[in-house]
Amino acid sequence: MQRWRGLEATPADLGRTVVTIGMYDGVHRGHQQLIGTAIARARAMRRPCLLLTFDPHPAEVVRPGSHPAILTAMDRKAELVAGLGVDAMCVLPFTPEFMRLPPETFTHTVLVEHLHAAQVVVGENFTYGHRAAGTVPTLTAEGRRFGFAVEGIALAEDSSDGGDVTISSTYIRACVAAGDMVSAARALGRPHRVDGVVVRGDRRGRDLGYPTANVESPPFTAIPADGVYAGHLVIRDPRGGASRERLPAAVSVGSNPTFQGSRRTVEAYVLDYEGDLYGEHVGVEFVERLRPMAAFADVEGLLAAMAKDVSDTRQILGM
Repeated sequence: MQRWRGLEATPADLGRTVVTIGMYDGVHRGHQQLIGTAIARARAMRRPCLLLTFDPHPAEVVRPGSHPAILTAMDRKAELVAGLGVDAMCVLPFTPEFMRLPPETFTHTVLVEHLHAAQVVVGENFTYGHRAAGTVPTLTAEGRRFGFAVEGIALAEDSSDGGDVTISSTYIRACVAAGDMVSAARALGRPHRVDGVVVRGDRRGRDLGYPTANVESPPFTAIPADGVYAGHLVIRDPRGGASRERLPAAVSVGSNPTFQGSRRTVEAYVLDYEGDLYGEHVGVEFVERLRPMAAFADVEGLLAAMAKDVSDTRQILGM
């Protein structure tokens, strides 16, 4: 998949495209349906499917201090959309100047002049331009003027629990914040994952017989509620972020209250693994919450709980 940042980096030989636009944070099941439609239209027209997204999140520019928790880092997003079949991904810096573009200027400058849109596929609630004044109907009208088609796709819903829940990044963030990883995974179509780099911690787990990979993630990452989880540690290629190896793990999120810790960390104990993970680019997948974080009266109580956590992880992962 081709990938570039900024309109000025658009390949000169791009040609006409089918464009889909959005933050696509999480690349959840609703996003997958929308992207799948765009890919189908592109294949039918024998043109590349191009995904247009933004960095940083527009909310932080429109309302500073309101940056939402991020479900997928940019490298992970690129990996996921490439896996769906997207041919190219353009990341536009979302700046105060860009925010103030009138809808018609966004359409002409971005979609027509640079991305050469033959068709645009977006969600039915898509908005664009200054003060979100542009909508699917206005984009459709502009498309007739500039020579591209527009298709608005209905939002996906999940009715597996007996009620209709609109699948959205906001809903998934709420599930993650509550530690409900089963519901988050159902909406995502896969376990929620936190990406980062393994850094040196206080090495207390090693002293206890449970050496952990202390994963430092980027700012604004959507970290699950404090607790212990069954999951996996995914080792990534540092050059492009692609996943290389997936290992079973019991994962702790919290500030280590038994030892009066104050810094919130994500630590993964990889089952049946011997090796040095320091400096590795990894992803931590959260499959199911085992228990909330707790402070134990003594080390023996903590060790007994950790042994049960590992046993429960094996059972949940089918090991």
